[in-house]
Amino acid sequence: MTVRVVIVDDQALVRAGFRMVLESQPDLEVVGEAIDGADALRVLARTEADVVVMDIRMPTMDGVEATRRLCAERPAGGPRVLVLTTFDTEADAFAALQAGASGFLLKNVPPEELLAAIRVVAQGDSVVAPSITRRLLDRFAGQLGAAPGADPRLAQLTEREREVLLLVAQGLSNAEIAARVHVAEATVKTHVGRILAKLQLRDRVQAVVLAYESGLVTPGG
Repeated sequence: MTVRVVIVDDQALVRAGFRMVLESQPDLEVVGEAIDGADALRVLARTEADVVVMDIRMPTMDGVEATRRLCAERPAGGPRVLVLTTFDTEADAFAALQAGASGFLLKNVPPEELLAAIRVVAQGDSVVAPSITRRLLDRFAGQLGAAPGADPRLAQLTEREREVLLLVAQGLSNAEIAARVHVAEATVKTHVGRILAKLQLRDRVQAVVLAYESGLVTPGG
């Protein structure tokens, strides 16, 4: 399967460099470029893409706002966003993940790491470990703006799915969850897939964010 990629960056040389790296791979195709977040939304309105490689800091509309709008318009079926930045700050990572990004990388990562991240995100996974996501949310939870209490979406989950979601939010892997609840790892994978489908979430990172926003998990808890 060919992964269709849109590159969003306000620097032409950066876009050209990314395009050269991506188009060297037989399974990756650059189907569009944009110079800022607003331009990205226009490009994606007419272009089918699987992954958007999105810079954070751009004029007119930054990558966080563009990610938020893209994920709000197409919560389940749209392209996944891999955010890149030159700034190694937890605030940037938190803002990107809360907006709906499926991954967060620095621009100076080796090309092979960027390529691997695009493939992982295209498959529906994230490139930020849930344990790191939890650390970020513990630090910035006061900015979530959601009052504690059960999110109505959680009512769709069975008791076991709710238990698995809680363990995912605590940063446990499928293998660790399987050991904790005494089921096969494949069964946990099935539960996670059903949770994401029922709640219309893109990946495990977004499941962690929802767990915090709904009050299912509290900072440090």
